[in-house]
Amino acid sequence: MQADLSNGIVIEYDTFGDPADPAVLLVMGFGAQLLGWDAEFCRLLAGRGRYVIRYDNRDCGLSTTYDDVPVDLMELIGAVTSGDVERAQGMSPYTLRDMAGDGMGLLQALGIDRAHVVGSSMGGMIAQKMAAEWPDRVMSLTSMMSTTGEAEYGRSTPEAQQVLFSPRPADREGYVAAAERELVWASRKYGDPAPLRALAAASYDRSYYPAGVPRQLAAMILDGSRADALRALAVPTVVIHGLDDTLIDPSGGERTAELVPGAELVLVEDMGHDRPRPLWPQLVEAIHDHTERSAQAPGRDDQQPQVP
Repeated sequence: MQADLSNGIVIEYDTFGDPADPAVLLVMGFGAQLLGWDAEFCRLLAGRGRYVIRYDNRDCGLSTTYDDVPVDLMELIGAVTSGDVERAQGMSPYTLRDMAGDGMGLLQALGIDRAHVVGSSMGGMIAQKMAAEWPDRVMSLTSMMSTTGEAEYGRSTPEAQQVLFSPRPADREGYVAAAERELVWASRKYGDPAPLRALAAASYDRSYYPAGVPRQLAAMILDGSRADALRALAVPTVVIHGLDDTLIDPSGGERTAELVPGAELVLVEDMGHDRPRPLWPQLVEAIHDHTERSAQAPGRDDQQPQVP
């Protein structure tokens, strides 16, 4: 399904569950399509009485792309590494706040005034931005395997960083095979190349679009530190982070929870920068319980108001 937003962006999305239930907006990470939120995971959460919405960020999947603004990934990394922020900013046609606005616009297009927001990796950064910029519309925040934008926290290992910035082959067979590289940041116990290859194949067949990757990266990097905004956050927050994460070190999650007033920190054993199937019940339970507590907090209403 597609939603035409007031800013001219078209967002592709799926929903699970009963629209009368409290809405949970799932925000995906860097370069990943909505398929990254596995449909069965979404159904498990919907089965706990939540109306689950997953969507493609701009410049990814079937949402609006920016073909007229090509960005070379190596040139972007070079500009950032050399400290030439102005040149890097000139490459980026949008900001992380713009991407956060897309999520809020999608909710408005669906007639949903407020929602619980769950963001993973870059999606966690976008979700933090939503909570900071639109606190009256975010009932609760779940920041998963993410960080604060402060350079000293949530660092990648050199091995994980190399995989992140190494483009996959353009042919389908090579693209799918290269997905196994992501085992470098996966759960040590549950890491499995089969689901990585399956997701890569499904993503390639649905929408192979590597051109959006450097533009999303620019928006993410150039957002800078969100520390001050997180310190001022008044949205109920839970931070979930895997102890095996080598792409965004657990210090990123720990720092997020340290900054947000009253935030709960959930460090998950045997979870890396992934959501392995054996951990789905635990993750769904954590999200459900957090949204339940948030809805019952003083001054909050569990009813789902509609946009006039």
